[in-house]
Amino acid sequence: MKLLLIVASLLAVGMAMTDLDIMQATVVQKVNSLKTTWKAGINFEGWQLDDFRRMLGALKNPNGRLPKLENQTRIKDLPENFDARENWPNCPTIKEVRDQGSCGSCWAFGAVEAISDRICIKSKGQTQVHISAEDLMTCCKACGDGCNGGFPGSAWEYYKDTGIVTGGQWNSSQGCQPYQIKSCDHHVNGTKGPCQGEGPTPECKHKCEASYSTPYEQDKHYALSVNSISNNPEATQTEIMTNGPVEADFTVYEDFPTYKSGVYQHTTGGVLGGHAIKILGWGVEEGTKYWLVANSWNNEWGDNGFFKILRGSNECGIESDINFGIPK
Repeated sequence: MKLLLIVASLLAVGMAMTDLDIMQATVVQKVNSLKTTWKAGINFEGWQLDDFRRMLGALKNPNGRLPKLENQTRIKDLPENFDARENWPNCPTIKEVRDQGSCGSCWAFGAVEAISDRICIKSKGQTQVHISAEDLMTCCKACGDGCNGGFPGSAWEYYKDTGIVTGGQWNSSQGCQPYQIKSCDHHVNGTKGPCQGEGPTPECKHKCEASYSTPYEQDKHYALSVNSISNNPEATQTEIMTNGPVEADFTVYEDFPTYKSGVYQHTTGGVLGGHAIKILGWGVEEGTKYWLVANSWNNEWGDNGFFKILRGSNECGIESDINFGIPK
């Protein structure tokens, strides 16, 4: 009966059911009937499944991971809850949710979001910049294939070896190279307009917008070092508490697009692809341990653009490939 009501509600607003609509309706009914740790609902209304898959751009690097962090001094008494937004209130980028638009550039977004936060944290709030997803996505050829996906670890290597300029979101006119792909709806009844399928990756340009006064090469930011952590939640927590948010990637199953609230854990459905995000904290909700995560599907998706995912059991591989760096 609930499935019929969901389908009827979609048809009532004059929308033809797509393959993704049908998949979501089935998933929502199952997840919510099981009364698990999270709530599901319809997102990506009117999208085709192939269009959604193209946004899942975190690829496995055939050359392996970044060097593992060695000799880290662990924080002995890790708090039950930690939120980087509250711990570093003078760093506003930590609170922001960006939008990758119709492009499989999540691998770049997870990196530049964490880099922006870490630059601010290291400077004690004195340096506040938006590192450019545009520059990283279009110019890092070793990272993968732009909107067709990339390797999160390689994004951090590029930050260390080549540097990345500044640049805000689409239509922001912030920094050297703002994002060129339009923000769009990843949510039912959104306000940004529909996502219109995936276009080509924009061209790499070694120059800033005409209105920006700093030359491209002088605008670059670099890392002193870049590292990874694999399957060690306590080491990841220590790194976040010490230096700021990190990038992670995980396997997306058919139920994840429907996330609305609670602590996500894979409940039903097959694999759709890999997705990169930013982890900014952790906590416990009704006895369930979670990671606090910023997505890059704007603040109309999920819990104001954020979500929680089960912590401590490598849920969907979320703990297996943690990447980060120390700003120069």
